[in-house]
Amino acid sequence: MSELDLFGRDGGRPGADSERGPETGPLAARMRPRTLSDFRGQEHLLGPGKAIRAMLDAGQPSSMIFWGPPGSGKTTLARLVAGATDTTFVAFSAVTEGIARVREIIAEADQRLRATGRRTILFCDEIHRFNKAQQDAFLPHVERGTVILIGATTENPSFEVVRPLLSRAPVYVLNALSPEDLGGILRDALRDPKRGLGAEGHSAEDDALDFIAVAADGDARRALGVLEAAATLVGPGGAIDVAAAKEALQHRFATYDKGGEEHYNLISALHKSVRGSHPDGALYWLARMIEGGEDPLYIARRLVRMATEDIGLADPDALAVTVAARDAFHFLGSPEGELALAEAVLYLATAPKSNRAYEAWSAALAKAKDTPSAPVPLHIRNAPTGLMKELGYGEGYRYDPHEEGGVADQEYLPDALRGTVFYRPGPYGREKRIAERMQWWAEHRRGRGGTGDPGSPPESP
Repeated sequence: MSELDLFGRDGGRPGADSERGPETGPLAARMRPRTLSDFRGQEHLLGPGKAIRAMLDAGQPSSMIFWGPPGSGKTTLARLVAGATDTTFVAFSAVTEGIARVREIIAEADQRLRATGRRTILFCDEIHRFNKAQQDAFLPHVERGTVILIGATTENPSFEVVRPLLSRAPVYVLNALSPEDLGGILRDALRDPKRGLGAEGHSAEDDALDFIAVAADGDARRALGVLEAAATLVGPGGAIDVAAAKEALQHRFATYDKGGEEHYNLISALHKSVRGSHPDGALYWLARMIEGGEDPLYIARRLVRMATEDIGLADPDALAVTVAARDAFHFLGSPEGELALAEAVLYLATAPKSNRAYEAWSAALAKAKDTPSAPVPLHIRNAPTGLMKELGYGEGYRYDPHEEGGVADQEYLPDALRGTVFYRPGPYGREKRIAERMQWWAEHRRGRGGTGDPGSPPESP
């Protein structure tokens, strides 16, 4: 695949990519992968036989939505799709351009298709920024095949992309890059003499690269930005150590983040203030982020994560409160909707804390990966046919509501996992009552509920 395939077929108005060659500009732009072999991560989409790899091998691109965090490769992957399928690539941002530009692109695509038979990939970055009517404008042209639409979003498409468009453009989820992937990207940039830093003679300690890879939080652009800042600090031929990497991290955030603030330090401060049950600190860091120009919906997503990770079933209402706050901001906008976020922050900070649900889910996921073939016990299998009943499916199942005390002494895990405990309720908030109820169930299953009337389990919290 030639360089022209990926970078010389914009097909639209001259922009950053057409005006500036790939060897100039920020390191992250210069190191953008040009072939699939350069691309790191997203093996679940690009590995042999996986969805997008199969599409590329067949040379038949179709409309799709890429959903993933910043720096996970959405734009790059769209370019690779265009380059590998001999289509014209036209980039478009829903943040800075509008429907008038969409009409221009579609008209050009139609003329190109009629004149040359060459199809056009219209890449719409931040597609969630378009409202319903604007998104609907894509539909007839996607249906007719005038353009192949690839949308990119950091927001959940279920909420932010209209259903008719989702039915025509399947969603592919891109994951944040792992520290290992980012470490490989950083080492490539250090070695590459043409597009990277190789010609300047820089070296870097493994510990420094590992620090940057973790601090970048899955974002390749951020990792390369920090590496470039560190290289500038140590000068040509200099060695990048952990101290230089830390200084570059601070410098990079202060230079490039919204409002001149250290974006990820601020969200960390907000999260830790909530976790530490300090409402004043949490409210202050929220205000700093809002005043710094942070996307309020990014904050809302992180609040939902805090509700599930740090509070969980100690106060399950926390999840409902944060989702409602997100919806309220989406409905009201700024500044009125910011109060809903503040209310959610105060609720989280003053709620009882528990990470037991988070730990239980992590343990269950790990065990599921370790035992992917563990059979479902026969007595809790579904038995919709006579043959399955003859084979013992469902035999011996006991219907809990009809059992004494409403709980049957039967096993619900595979034999290999019998007795495994994933969820252990904590001692705070509603989990204290959950623990009492689970203990009552356990004792009753073991036949230690006493004789006569077994009584009732503790009431729901």
